[in-house]
Amino acid sequence: MEVKVRDAYAALRYREFNLFLLLRFVMVFAWSMQFIIIEWEVYSLTKSALSLGMIGLMEVIPAIGMALFAGHIVDQKEKKGMLLKCIFGFAIISLGLFLLTWPKIVSEWSTETILYSIYFLVFLGGLVRAFLGPSVFSLMSLIVPKKAYPNAATWSSSVWQIGSVVGPAVAGFSITWIGVHWSMCVIFACSVLALMLLTQISKKPILNPKIGEPVMESLKEGIKFVYTNKSILGALTLDMVAVLFGGAVALLPIFAQDILKVGPEGFGILRAAPAVGALLTMFVSAHLPFYKNAGIKLLAAIFGFGVCIIVFGLSTWFWLSVFALFMSGVTDGISVVIRQTILQLKTPDSMRGRVAAVNSIFVGSSNELGAFESGLTAKLMGTVTAVVFGGSMTLLIVVFTGIKLPGFRTLDLQKDLDEHENHK
Repeated sequence: MEVKVRDAYAALRYREFNLFLLLRFVMVFAWSMQFIIIEWEVYSLTKSALSLGMIGLMEVIPAIGMALFAGHIVDQKEKKGMLLKCIFGFAIISLGLFLLTWPKIVSEWSTETILYSIYFLVFLGGLVRAFLGPSVFSLMSLIVPKKAYPNAATWSSSVWQIGSVVGPAVAGFSITWIGVHWSMCVIFACSVLALMLLTQISKKPILNPKIGEPVMESLKEGIKFVYTNKSILGALTLDMVAVLFGGAVALLPIFAQDILKVGPEGFGILRAAPAVGALLTMFVSAHLPFYKNAGIKLLAAIFGFGVCIIVFGLSTWFWLSVFALFMSGVTDGISVVIRQTILQLKTPDSMRGRVAAVNSIFVGSSNELGAFESGLTAKLMGTVTAVVFGGSMTLLIVVFTGIKLPGFRTLDLQKDLDEHENHK
């Protein structure tokens, strides 16, 4: 029995899960590549740190505002159909950005008009993302059996990191090789490929016994579940606040262009470095899981993340900056694996959409709020000071959490894994 629990490839033995992983990679690759290109284009147009921060704000407003409602809808609907709608929406947005960066339009439209049009499309992307996260989370749980959830969560997170590695790196080089406009064409092609892959996955049953439940009752039930489950609430809260204040990656275009002076290729390397570190952590975790003493490991990982952000902010040497970002990815990868395992093990099938929606509010959206916070503090304090401030706040929050929530330090996921194995 124990051997099967430790099977590093358990989830990969299911054909539809492999298709799901490929689909997830294509979407993450396209989304992360698109976000990087938008960052580069906006800063090239405005040379403003606050304008960079506004990108995150434009996406996070609809993502947060619609998250709980999206979770309710996903729990009420067939998951493949929901994901199909999300990918189609992304395709429309990427096509819009492709047309918006057409050289003729760029030459004829004012900078302000182009900027506001980009913000509008990013806002629409936030609406799509509100539904995308719960749809993906819910669909994955219907593709593999419960005993493979932890392994599936690890591989899914690994593929997410691969896309996060390749997307920014390709974006940095493609800006140089084929320009912003044709780079957006590549992203649109990816969305079409994702739609084709999704057709190979069968429709799944709706496991929610409360179909037609009033929206407000459904939302209250989801919020109450997360609030009363201290393991989920603690992990989400800690990660949210840490990422919120440690969002230095939003300022990378400034570091690449004005501080380190490494151009788009260096920008791509800097942007990919955290994801490379996180990816290596994901592969290690498939063979050496972080389930034992998960609470203290999560606290230590996020503390290390804060230290890395401070080092990056103070560095004026390109390769030291790359190493600091790489190590921030290693520590962040540990927190991602632990958090995803907690969510998969402790969330009932009927509530996965709503719990994933709350997760997107706590953690997913904190990246964009962190981008806005970093842009705002950079304008007020200066770029380097803002990054060091964010890293320092992360350290203080980890220490505060460790002191105030002693029970979280003793969190251990091995018992949950043993229970799932015994109920096979």
